[in-house]
Amino acid sequence: MAPPTATETLADTVSMQAPQSTHPDTDKITEKLKLPGLPVFGDKYEERKYLKGRLAAAFRIFGDKGYDEGVAGHITVRDPVDPTTFWVNPFGTAFKLMKASDLIQVDHAGKVIDGGPNRLLNTAAFMIHSAIHAARPEVNCAAHSHSIYGRAFCSLGRPLDIISQDSCAFHNDLALYDSFKGIVLAEEEGRNIAKALGNKKAALLQNHGLLTVGGTIEETVFWFVSLEKCCYAQLMADAAATGRGGQTVKIDEEDAAFTYKAVGSAKAGWFSAKPLFDVIHAETKGEYLN
Repeated sequence: MAPPTATETLADTVSMQAPQSTHPDTDKITEKLKLPGLPVFGDKYEERKYLKGRLAAAFRIFGDKGYDEGVAGHITVRDPVDPTTFWVNPFGTAFKLMKASDLIQVDHAGKVIDGGPNRLLNTAAFMIHSAIHAARPEVNCAAHSHSIYGRAFCSLGRPLDIISQDSCAFHNDLALYDSFKGIVLAEEEGRNIAKALGNKKAALLQNHGLLTVGGTIEETVFWFVSLEKCCYAQLMADAAATGRGGQTVKIDEEDAAFTYKAVGSAKAGWFSAKPLFDVIHAETKGEYLN
């Protein structure tokens, strides 16, 4: 079975279009790479089916990478049929076992209106994601989980240094939310997080963990995976530099800004996630689509 992203499985029902960047000049570099486009659906119900499959795969990716922590963590995608609602994982269902039929649909009031047999809603998931989806109409997906290196770095209360090509994807595109008020159970806290995120693709939630957003599920997942690795790299680099009595070498502003245009665009993030989704599809033989 071919992955659902394969052009031949979509040609009869959809056209293909590249994801649009929120930064107009970033596509000038990536367009030279002749990247394939993502599916564009004429039928919103077919699009919903496709997105639920991709969201289930995203949870499998998170589970495979150990981003689960008991019942904590959530990824949402805006529903294309009713954009005021979103799909999210049911509370207590394992990431690595997630299927499209397990996902639940939540409305703007936090009511579960559709979905699988387990319809328990993580209150923190609703408070954070509903605020982000309301504040950012262009954001279709948001991801937050308690990954080990992300939450370790977030305990430092400082921004990420631009010390590698990969970290350039977050150059001037990473927020720091420097307030922790416990588990997010109140609407005000969700709105505060959304306000701190602003128009950026990711945020470091102090004493909490990582948050990433995007126009597609794929780019959102890739930004999370990449940011987690960037946190890991900086933790190691800082420790090594301190042990040798020195400091890490930072990439200068001009070079970081130039590199961002190639590796930090929506198109780059979307395409960079393709191998992650392809592996999940191959390893599960498409089980997550059920």
